[in-house]
Amino acid sequence: MTLTASTLRAEQAHFRHVIPAGEPYLLEVKKGQTLRILDLEGNQAVDTLFYSATNPRERYDAQRTLRRQNKVYLTTGTVLYSNRGNPLLTIVADTCGRHDTLGGACAQESNSVRYALGKRYMHSCRDNFLCACLHDGRLGKRDIGANINFFMNVPVTPEGGLTFEDGISAPGKYVELRAEMDVITLISNCPQLNNPCNGWNPTPAEVLVWN
Repeated sequence: MTLTASTLRAEQAHFRHVIPAGEPYLLEVKKGQTLRILDLEGNQAVDTLFYSATNPRERYDAQRTLRRQNKVYLTTGTVLYSNRGNPLLTIVADTCGRHDTLGGACAQESNSVRYALGKRYMHSCRDNFLCACLHDGRLGKRDIGANINFFMNVPVTPEGGLTFEDGISAPGKYVELRAEMDVITLISNCPQLNNPCNGWNPTPAEVLVWN
């Protein structure tokens, strides 16, 4: 676990936006800009996907990212690689310590399989991603792949399985990423109510961008 504070000041951010609890959001970050994802109230998972803004077919690749860094979790110093082997972003500051990219995004199907058939139509991150894509127009259903779960605690068991546990984040914790190319950032501020990834209570998150 690597904790690294940022020297950037929120009041000097070029752009900032609060994402309401359980809602999607899409923004572009230019090459060289720094994006901060801020857990405002603590224990809130922020599911995120990244794409090249010039060619959205080039997107975040979880397998390549983990293989190249030889670590399961993401933290300061992690380079996020695309499916073409190019750096998309680099994590340059992190006050949470680790972030998951194995657990995936909640969906209608996983809600019904993991919890109950009656949970199928609850809001999910996959639905959030699709709604944001629909409004943007450049991305579609085929572009939703393996994502990052910022602030989410997904331990790997000795048997190689995954468990969803209480978060290790807290109010004011953040992760900062420097864009290595122009990127589309697709976010679902996770609406999940059936496991502890959001402390059973989804809360707002904030995004800030510095030039």
